[in-house]
Amino acid sequence: MAGLQEEITRRRTFAIISHPDAGKTTLTEKFLLYGGAIAQAGEVKGKRARAATSDWMEIEKQRGISVTSSVMQFQHDGYCVNILDTPGHQDFSEDTYRTLMAADSAVMVIDGAKGVEPQTRKLFKVCAMRHIPIFTFINKMDRETKDPLSLCEEVERELGIDTYAVNWPIGCGREFQGVYDRERASILFFSAEGRGKKAASVEGDLEDPAAANFIGEARWQALREEVELLGAGRDFDMKAVRAGTLSPVFFGSALTNFGVEPFLEEFLRMTTPPTNRVSDAGEIDAFSPDFSAFVFKIQANMNKAHRDRIAFMRVVSGKFEADREVYHVQGGKKLKLSRPQQLMAAEREIIEEAYAGDIIGVFDPGIFSIGDTLCTAAHKFQFDPIPTFAPEHFRRVRPLDTMKRKQFLKGMEQIAQEGAIQIFKTPYSGMEEVIVGVVGTLQFDVLEYRLKNEYGVDLYAEGLPYEYLRWLHHDGDGPLRADELTLPGDAMLVEDYRQNQLLLFASQWSINWTAERNKSVTLSEFGGAKF
Repeated sequence: MAGLQEEITRRRTFAIISHPDAGKTTLTEKFLLYGGAIAQAGEVKGKRARAATSDWMEIEKQRGISVTSSVMQFQHDGYCVNILDTPGHQDFSEDTYRTLMAADSAVMVIDGAKGVEPQTRKLFKVCAMRHIPIFTFINKMDRETKDPLSLCEEVERELGIDTYAVNWPIGCGREFQGVYDRERASILFFSAEGRGKKAASVEGDLEDPAAANFIGEARWQALREEVELLGAGRDFDMKAVRAGTLSPVFFGSALTNFGVEPFLEEFLRMTTPPTNRVSDAGEIDAFSPDFSAFVFKIQANMNKAHRDRIAFMRVVSGKFEADREVYHVQGGKKLKLSRPQQLMAAEREIIEEAYAGDIIGVFDPGIFSIGDTLCTAAHKFQFDPIPTFAPEHFRRVRPLDTMKRKQFLKGMEQIAQEGAIQIFKTPYSGMEEVIVGVVGTLQFDVLEYRLKNEYGVDLYAEGLPYEYLRWLHHDGDGPLRADELTLPGDAMLVEDYRQNQLLLFASQWSINWTAERNKSVTLSEFGGAKF
């Protein structure tokens, strides 16, 4: 039992969130570099640059953006670290929302030149709803940036969270020379540019006049004044950090590695071991000896050589052991999880055990869905469902070659079960053509690309005028017929692949009109659970 407690205590599971191009994937790479998981980091930029470790899908490597969440684990300084690198692009935000459900804390990466951006606000709201600790890394200090104090004030003003600067930058752009560690009252002077390798640094005392030799007399005097000004601000409060109301702020440059290692070490020290989760049987203790987990992501064809489908699970409590029977609550039966793996993006490693906080991937023959619970047969319960977000863009699609119908259906169903798209059809019709709903239009490009490359299917797509979707609930038995509803001309009744009924609308006015005239039904903006 002592071994179990010890292993769980050293786990740290967190997600990295940001607006596109703030440097989130680059920071993830550098964490892996300092954790010894990779020997050289690949920056995400032009076509000739090395592909980032966490960008495994071919379209990610081509476009230099993350379109799916990646899962990585490494060991550092006695901690076992699970990183969830998420897509920054708003068109893939639903994947990010689901991934945040599996994290115990979040690292928010902010571009020092741009400050808080729209996607940062959206993702922050999801973190705030879950009350998880949020750590801020203000990146790109190797470029000209906004004033550091202004950046902290902007985070507070825009996101409504207090901040505390754990370290302070010494200059910016070409003049970025290091950071001042407030707790240790010492200067960390970066003496060599890191890029793909670890940054070299020299430590010195702020009050030692010799520090001026490293950073220059004027910079040294200015830093002493800034540090004195910071001392007049709020005190550090770990309880507020754990409650998600105070964000520790760190400055650095993921590109040059300056400030990355101090941030990683402080972050691991401050953040929590695996946290408890809510179920229909009450709160599940992470340190309980009974195994439990939930599925938060499904991914097909991660490796063309395997042609398989992986269900990603967050272990919530206890210890997972390969070949031990577990109970699949939604399926209502016992099963053995096949080929349990831990992943470094697309790289796989078969494992024999995992502990609360770990992320594991298991082979999925098509029985798992996002939000499913696994536990022991002796203690059955169900974790709160993961919300499904309403798509905002819709197209009617079918295969160009009708002989490819079987491959079309297989591809559409698999990609839909991953949660990358949502598919619908009109009641009492077949699946010769389907309606696809997505959060962002770039997801249509990914769908088209994956169907062609993974299933050999070319698509015909037709845009539809709908912008809103609502889940339909009523008290009666069985599904409703369209003639039992009073609908405006710009609304359509559809069903998803689980036979849930939904309505598509062209305007908010149509939603209000429908709700007024159909008092026996409820229209819900989220499928599954609400926050």
